[in-house]
Amino acid sequence: MSAASTADAAAPAASPGRRIRVVRRPMSRRTTLLLSAASSVGFLVAWELASRTGLLDARFFPAPTAVAAALAEAVANGELFGHLGMSLSRIAVGFVIGAVPAVLLGLVMALVPVVRALVQPLIDATFPIPKLAILPLFILVFGLGETSKYLVIAVTVFYIVLVNTVSGVAGIETARFEVAASFGASRRMTFFDVALPGALPMIIAGLKLGMNVALLVIVAVEFTGAESGLGYLIWNSWQVFQIEQMYVGLATTALLGFASAALFALLEKWLVPWKS
Repeated sequence: MSAASTADAAAPAASPGRRIRVVRRPMSRRTTLLLSAASSVGFLVAWELASRTGLLDARFFPAPTAVAAALAEAVANGELFGHLGMSLSRIAVGFVIGAVPAVLLGLVMALVPVVRALVQPLIDATFPIPKLAILPLFILVFGLGETSKYLVIAVTVFYIVLVNTVSGVAGIETARFEVAASFGASRRMTFFDVALPGALPMIIAGLKLGMNVALLVIVAVEFTGAESGLGYLIWNSWQVFQIEQMYVGLATTALLGFASAALFALLEKWLVPWKS
């Protein structure tokens, strides 16, 4: 008998119904933070060395230290805060205008079949339309002011949050609604005490996605339709070939996205403690 046959014979036979249990040990928070910091620092160091040694063209990829110097200057003269404040105000107003109705309508659509039958075809037909494509229409109707920018962000956020809200309610166990009905829960109680808490994880996920996409949209809108904001800073810096300033706008947008992710993580931990 060969060695392979002996090993096969010695190994315990796995029954068809037997499952192999794989134990995954999650990393500690400290280890996760250290690895994340190490990857970021390593990327910046590699970029710095590549730019200093000529592996990257410093005209198009300036060293991180040069970008940091330009960032410090923009902070010192207050220019960055002005652009950041305008972008944040536009995002905040548009986000609220789009997210609040989306959550309410999503809950109603999920709980009232008649409303879903009436609204769902309209959502399916208009969702694929690129939201930036309707910016010229909004400009024609509302002009070049802030209203058109608010509405583009609102429409972008609306669809994402709506779809996630409907999916969140659909994922709730039917038994929860049956128990609520057996205890005589009113439609209002079913709406706020069963559907809304049960759909919160998906709603918050939709809010996260909506905020990320809102950052993309506001930068694109400010490229051509604004005279202030992070998008304007990036576009104007590119036009006059101030590449360091352009990277300041890009880095600020990235930091803004990181901050929004951290904020929503805290919000999720507070509102959905059973998920953490």
